[in-house]
Amino acid sequence: MLAAATALIAQHGSRALTLAEVGKAAGYSRGIVTHHFGSRENLLRAVMRDARTFTLPEPGGSAADWLAEMVRAYLENVTSRRPSARAFLQMWGEAIAADPVLMPLYAEDDAGFRGLLADKVRDGIRDGSVRADADPEAMAVSLVGLLRGIALQLISTPAPERVDAIIDEAVRSTRRALEP
Repeated sequence: MLAAATALIAQHGSRALTLAEVGKAAGYSRGIVTHHFGSRENLLRAVMRDARTFTLPEPGGSAADWLAEMVRAYLENVTSRRPSARAFLQMWGEAIAADPVLMPLYAEDDAGFRGLLADKVRDGIRDGSVRADADPEAMAVSLVGLLRGIALQLISTPAPERVDAIIDEAVRSTRRALEP
């Protein structure tokens, strides 16, 4: 059911998504989808949770290295062309447009992601891998902006052979921004 919902969102966005459509696409009835998720909002929450999942870099080394590798992991996830990555960004765009269901879900998720990044910047200041005058919260906002902006560009415009160069440049830019 989750895969069917993700594919439908990736193709058509979440606004037109219904539990009945998901049931039909998954080969079940709407009742089973309703029984499993309870509501459309819970289904969207599950799709979002599944779609945002990607492998984070292993801890170790410096915090700045972790942050740079997290940029790479995030962008490689987006360029994997998996329906879940497209669905995540599709729903994020709808949340920005003030979708009453998605807006609070993404606001909460983004706050948690920014918190993780800000904590890593603080770790980097402590371990000396991030410049001492960095503002952790501002750096976190900057990194999320970098990631989301590049992600939207990567799924819509560049030739496939340019993707690796773009990701490499994003990683270098992150390292330069963090350098002590």
